[in-house]
Amino acid sequence: MEKGNLSIHSENILPIIKKWLYADMDIFARELVSNGVDAITKLKKLAAFGEAAHIPQDETYAVRVIVDKPNKLIRFEDNGIGMTADEIKEYINQIAFSGANAFMEKYKDLTEGDFIGHFGLGFYSAFMVADTVEIDTLSYAEGAEPVRWRCDGGIEYEMEAGDRTERGTTITLHVNESGEEFLEEYKLRGILIKYCGFVPVPIFISSVKEEEINEGDDIIDAPSDEPSDTADDDGDKPDPKAETKETPLNDTSPLWLKAANECTDDEYKAFYRKVFSDFNEPLFWIHLNMDYPFRLKGILYFPKLKHDLGYIEGQVKLYNNQVYVADNIKEVIPEYLLLLKGVMDCPDLPLNVSRSFLQNDANVKKMSGYISRKVADKLNSLCSKDRDTYNGYWDDIAPFIKYGCIKERDFYDKIKASVLYKTTNGEYKTLAEFTEGMEEGKKTVFYVSNEQVQSQYIRMFKEQGQQAVLLGTNLDAPFISYLEMYEPEIKFNRIDADLTEALKDTEAAKETEGETKQYEDLQAQFRKILGDEKLKVEVQPLKSEGVSSVILLSEQSRRMQEMSKMFGGGMAMPGMFQDELTLVLNRNHNLVKILLVIKDEADRASDVDLMARHLYDLAMLSHKPLPTEQMTAFIERSNKLLEIAAGNKE
Repeated sequence: MEKGNLSIHSENILPIIKKWLYADMDIFARELVSNGVDAITKLKKLAAFGEAAHIPQDETYAVRVIVDKPNKLIRFEDNGIGMTADEIKEYINQIAFSGANAFMEKYKDLTEGDFIGHFGLGFYSAFMVADTVEIDTLSYAEGAEPVRWRCDGGIEYEMEAGDRTERGTTITLHVNESGEEFLEEYKLRGILIKYCGFVPVPIFISSVKEEEINEGDDIIDAPSDEPSDTADDDGDKPDPKAETKETPLNDTSPLWLKAANECTDDEYKAFYRKVFSDFNEPLFWIHLNMDYPFRLKGILYFPKLKHDLGYIEGQVKLYNNQVYVADNIKEVIPEYLLLLKGVMDCPDLPLNVSRSFLQNDANVKKMSGYISRKVADKLNSLCSKDRDTYNGYWDDIAPFIKYGCIKERDFYDKIKASVLYKTTNGEYKTLAEFTEGMEEGKKTVFYVSNEQVQSQYIRMFKEQGQQAVLLGTNLDAPFISYLEMYEPEIKFNRIDADLTEALKDTEAAKETEGETKQYEDLQAQFRKILGDEKLKVEVQPLKSEGVSSVILLSEQSRRMQEMSKMFGGGMAMPGMFQDELTLVLNRNHNLVKILLVIKDEADRASDVDLMARHLYDLAMLSHKPLPTEQMTAFIERSNKLLEIAAGNKE
């Protein structure tokens, strides 16, 4: 028996510290299965190169995981390339030496580099859940001798001749107390599905029962196709074709590996349901496939999104050669795309992802740009070639697109022509379509943030053949500001921020000197009754005779108030952002006409007071919800007006 110390070189310590970022204990299962897949991949490559002629071309490969709860063991077994004693010394005893890297270097002119990873490094994740780890292995090389290796987690190991008779490797974990949860098959199965659900080699898991411990079960051979000699209940031998076959827990050929023109809509939808457990059909998807200057394959799905960004939960799974790495790695995937659902396989990234590595890797930045461009191309294509379908998608994808525009200028530049705006008439228009015909340099887009509250303004617009756009989500305020920054010829005003000339009765707008005085007196009277000498009151002729009064708040004032609220009011001095409201009285409305007649009659002073307060509250109700006390007074006043109206009829 050979004994020795693990070779830990000082130059190897730093790479380990940088790469060893395993926060979850369950990562050991990914690493050990990945090692088995690597071993099989290497052997298949060698067979293809003609360096393992004795390996059958139709060999059946598999990685098997056996849970032996009674003995607190977990075994990972593969029928791959195996190792010699010298290779164990090189790849296992020298921590952080990469067996895959050495193999790649040797065959760099023949392989494409599709190996999962760093065998020496990943192997030692086994000690997160095991006090002792054993390796039983037999190399594929003809004449190789079996080897057994054992280590209790310190720097000492034991290595001796083994008794394995079949090519491959078995790694046995003697599970410690902290790893006992992984002795439950259902628990380990879930972990394997998470990390290894799409690896390119079949993965099987099974449990050893108490009564099976001493039966010497062969764990690598597939179930025999030979018929059983045991007769069934009626004396007939069972049909061998009816025998149950094992089913791997993974899909070795995930959809993203296929070409887009080889995939059907049903396959895309089925894959989406399987991966994300979402039984709502996605709106559409983008199939990614790039080989240069980096390799990237994947599928991005556009799910039905809720309209409040805070409730959008996307999930983009990152894989390395079909092995799951992590969700939502924003260094690789543009942040706004994390609102979507999808899978991306990036073989050129390390399996042990380091944030600092990703932030400084040029390929990562190119990858992010490529993904962004592909998404923009897909959306632009839909908008230009299938506008009706794109219109139907818009309400669901608008939050994603607006967020993307805000977060990434390049994305905005690519997609801005395909950004749609839903109008108060239910139409979907681009900004160019909506502003067509407006005077250059003075293009004002009126918008609605709350259809219910601003319904009176919407009705005024519709009566005059005018439209506004609907911008009522949490994203829209910053989105509007962003647009105005890069589109200076466009100005956004909320529908209650100003009166367009189209709403004014220009023929009735001319005033005599006496009328001007009369209007000024009424404005002063309103300020006195309402107790607000700073209130702006205007008497205007509006085309909508059914509207008695409206409130206007300048867009600039509103935005300053919203900014103050966004920062919790901490940036504002008391009284800095007071409402700069303007009360507009429609002199074409009968109530205002009556007020102009009775405003100076002493015996009608109470009626004037009642009507003035009510016209103000009616205007405010179309602007925003009334405060509690003001609403209570409005209701009491409404009841009084009804009583007066009923008394007059009597």
